[in-house]
Amino acid sequence: MLKLIQLTLDLFDPAPPRPAAPAPSAAPPAPLPSEPLHVDAPAEPLDAVLAPATFHHPRANRQATLGHTFVAFELRRGKRRNIGFVVGPEGLTVSAPRWVPMHEVDAAVQSKSSWILSKLESARQRQDRIESARIQWREGAAFPFLGEQVILVLDPRRGGTAELNTAGEALPGVPRLTLHVGLPQTATAEQIRDTVQAWLMRQAKRLFTERLDHFAPQLSVQWRKLVLSNAGTRWGTAHSDGTIRLNWRLIHFRLPVIDYVVAHELSHLRVMDHSPRFWETVATVVPDYPQLRGALRDEALPPW
Repeated sequence: MLKLIQLTLDLFDPAPPRPAAPAPSAAPPAPLPSEPLHVDAPAEPLDAVLAPATFHHPRANRQATLGHTFVAFELRRGKRRNIGFVVGPEGLTVSAPRWVPMHEVDAAVQSKSSWILSKLESARQRQDRIESARIQWREGAAFPFLGEQVILVLDPRRGGTAELNTAGEALPGVPRLTLHVGLPQTATAEQIRDTVQAWLMRQAKRLFTERLDHFAPQLSVQWRKLVLSNAGTRWGTAHSDGTIRLNWRLIHFRLPVIDYVVAHELSHLRVMDHSPRFWETVATVVPDYPQLRGALRDEALPPW
């Protein structure tokens, strides 16, 4: 801890000697220019500079200091056999059986401190990447489509339609795709966003249908209905009646990632859980699903 050192002025010290008077022949000193007085802003408090990193769950009801890091987390009690930890975009959630005393919960959190801090920092970095990728809906905006960046072009001559131009040259670091949208230059950000979203959803409906038809025979299942969803936390769901729900924003990802989600949901028509048998079923058509599953989790999509 830094110690505050107080310097005390001794009032009884002899006064310093007066400077000698200037010689009569010396010219008087020139007056100093009049300048405004500049006062430095007070320094930032040391406590703020040295404050540890903090992570605060919006529904936090418990807190812990892990090393030098303050973590406020959500504690849930329920019918379960052990203590579980989940780190998501909002922060840390700890789930514990109702019968476990609080000191054991706190001890478990401390024992997992390295893992918790690593996951929290990764989640924070991912959220920062997401925010930095936020789309500004205007002429020249870029958005991902099937893993490639697409440049938005406002073209009122198209009369409200949208068309993807794929004739651009593949230059390093330069998007080769442009989407020409039939809107005037005066269109609002909301109009541009809604028009692009409608186009992306049409592409998603077409492509998802093709991929469902591709994988269903290989898995010996039959799907009956495709529904596009806009769920915040789920990429897809499957129902025993053959209804498949897929998040339309999957259209942002590369085709292999989309194929993994499609195969995943179709596999649920054979195995309605996530048992080893289920993952064996997925692997019959998408053998590299662990890597694609990781890409689905780690690749940051721009917020809408």
